[in-house]
Amino acid sequence: MQEYIEFFQHNMILSLVWVGLLAALIMNIVKSSTMAYKEITAAQTTTLMNRESGLVVDIRSKDEYKKGHITDSVHILPSDIKAGNFGSLENRKSDPIIVVCKTGQTAQESANLLAKAGFENVNLLKNGLTAWSEANLPLVRGKK
Repeated sequence: MQEYIEFFQHNMILSLVWVGLLAALIMNIVKSSTMAYKEITAAQTTTLMNRESGLVVDIRSKDEYKKGHITDSVHILPSDIKAGNFGSLENRKSDPIIVVCKTGQTAQESANLLAKAGFENVNLLKNGLTAWSEANLPLVRGKK
């Protein structure tokens, strides 16, 4: 034990960096285990859509949605979700819901709000439509 104390005293900066990394790792583990939603990959998204009647909720702007969206996705703005206007989602509270944005960052708040509103199986497409496109999965273009 004495060796550890000596090491910490002689290498204070290295020791502080190590403690900081350990704290960040613990916080990340706690955060991921207490999230109201689950982050999933593009492959898991297709599985949910095809086998479990999963519904994709696209929260990007109307113009971005028209430029390309996942087949059968529902377009709802984050402001509508904040206001509690879920539209056609209200009937699908027990179905898997996959929230999608461009990069996966802005969808986090909407996913949390949906989970708090009583949706039982809320998921978030990790890295958003960027990951979907990188996996060479199809997008529907134009009006819907």
